[in-house]
Amino acid sequence: MIVIDNKEHVRFVKFAVVGAVGSLIDIGVMNLMTQTFHLPLVVGGSISFVCAVANNFLGNRYWTYPDSRSKPVHRQLGMFFVVNAIGIAIRIPILKYVEPPLARLFESLAHISYAAADALAKNATLLLAIGVVMLWNFFINRYWTYNDVD
Repeated sequence: MIVIDNKEHVRFVKFAVVGAVGSLIDIGVMNLMTQTFHLPLVVGGSISFVCAVANNFLGNRYWTYPDSRSKPVHRQLGMFFVVNAIGIAIRIPILKYVEPPLARLFESLAHISYAAADALAKNATLLLAIGVVMLWNFFINRYWTYNDVD
């Protein structure tokens, strides 16, 4: 059983705040890519993911784990990138397989246009993927990337 002390609780809250900012970046860029440039969700969602990861690394390195300085920044960025690469491997199937049936469900239940249902489904699917990947990212980054903090 994992027991989270107060320090870890504060870190999780900070991690969640950084992640929330990253999520806003993720959602904004995804909508820009899919609604303005008409890219498929997997492509737009991948571009938005990279933007969010860059934000999250900086926020976590300098705010969530400011005492994590025993590793050079390039090594820690590499570790963070590996964790997030696995995160995107978790995310892509969610984006690919959850969004189409969700769009059909929204269209039929809410009696809205396919375009509106599709936009709603894209955002709902992205939020689901963000939640799943956030849990993965927190625990792996805390105990691997930032394992040099007490």
